[in-house]
Amino acid sequence: MQDLDTQILVNVEHRIATISLNRPPANSYYFDFLKRLGAIINDMSLDPQVKVILITSTSEKFFCAGADIKIFASNTPAQNVDMVKAAREVSEAISNSDKIVVAAIKGHVLGGGLEMVMACDIRLAAKGQYLVGLPEVKLGLMPGNGGTPRLIELIGASRAMELLVTGNSIDAQKAYDFGLFNQLYDATNFDSQVNSYVNELAAGAGAAMTAIKTYVQQHKGMDKQQALDAETASVNSLYDTLDAKEGFNAFVEKRNPKFQ
Repeated sequence: MQDLDTQILVNVEHRIATISLNRPPANSYYFDFLKRLGAIINDMSLDPQVKVILITSTSEKFFCAGADIKIFASNTPAQNVDMVKAAREVSEAISNSDKIVVAAIKGHVLGGGLEMVMACDIRLAAKGQYLVGLPEVKLGLMPGNGGTPRLIELIGASRAMELLVTGNSIDAQKAYDFGLFNQLYDATNFDSQVNSYVNELAAGAGAAMTAIKTYVQQHKGMDKQQALDAETASVNSLYDTLDAKEGFNAFVEKRNPKFQ
């Protein structure tokens, strides 16, 4: 049996923490897998050397198929409640992280796997005929890890309703057209495109990116005046940062900034 430590691989380089799901064949998760994944995300979120967290898969076929159905079916209801709670905690660790979290998808992403992806700040995808969907209704269930509200936010209530009540999947192109994916790259140079994207992010102003992420997460549900006031407070906190000073100096000196 594969050791838990090899099921999730971590590498930190150039201010990017790459977390690779590595549980063949489908990266299906179970309780201990989720607890370790959540702990890794929290650790990387606290690492001052990390600006960007990249979640990817070692598989060419699957990003993540969600819960391991064999384990889920053999669990007691209480054990499944605990597993769903652990999955929800992973999504919360992603959304609550002050780092920018990017998902790189080049294979099937279903159920809880898609819920994890939707919790990320940015979703980069490869072109292909792999499946993207939330099939929980076909098991007599519905998404329970934040997938329902996040899907509505990303693609709108009407499209979300159709995907949720049918449980049907869409392909990468349609997911991109719906707004579920931010970028859609050719599969042949997907890895290099992802590397370029996250390296550019990692060279950015970390304090400003954190403030932007925090604002985007918190503005939901605010009225317009509250949102404007929160934006003012956020930008006011950045004026005296080293990154802001470097950004202004670089602009005046007509050079690329070197953010800390």
